[in-house]
Amino acid sequence: MAHRTEIPVPSSDKRWKLVEATMRRNGYRPDALIETLHTVQESFGYLDDVSLQWVSRKLHVAPSQVYGVATFYHYFSLKPQGRHVCSVCTGTACYIKGAEKLLEKIDTYFGIKPGETTKDNELSLLTVRCVGACGLAPAVVLDGEVLGNVTPETIVAYLEKRMEETVNDKVVENDGV
Repeated sequence: MAHRTEIPVPSSDKRWKLVEATMRRNGYRPDALIETLHTVQESFGYLDDVSLQWVSRKLHVAPSQVYGVATFYHYFSLKPQGRHVCSVCTGTACYIKGAEKLLEKIDTYFGIKPGETTKDNELSLLTVRCVGACGLAPAVVLDGEVLGNVTPETIVAYLEKRMEETVNDKVVENDGV
């Protein structure tokens, strides 16, 4: 079996050096799996089959265990996400207070269901079991920001505003060229 450091990176992409550094800092130990997957996710935006297999080989962890961890935690994504990610909490409190209505409104307005991304790759919709903000139910996490007491009307307003800010940022960037 090849030594862990002899297994080549999947491509010449420099982001693999960040992942390699995380594994090296942790001595290529199998218990560095979650931290390593976090580094892959932060570097590439998602975990594809190539990265999962490479991490499995480098850390000497069974591929099924790597996949199990990657699919257990809601933070990890196995496919590319949109520029904006909206995670609707479907925990008990949020569900009772209208999480389903939020999902229906997003589907009606943006044409996506949980696990999907808009065709322009601007918005991905996810559901999570609990965000730990039950007092703010129904809660949504939009690009890492927790929003509470969200209604079908306010979710559309939040999403439109966030997507508009992105469009305005692009215009400013292009003007500066």
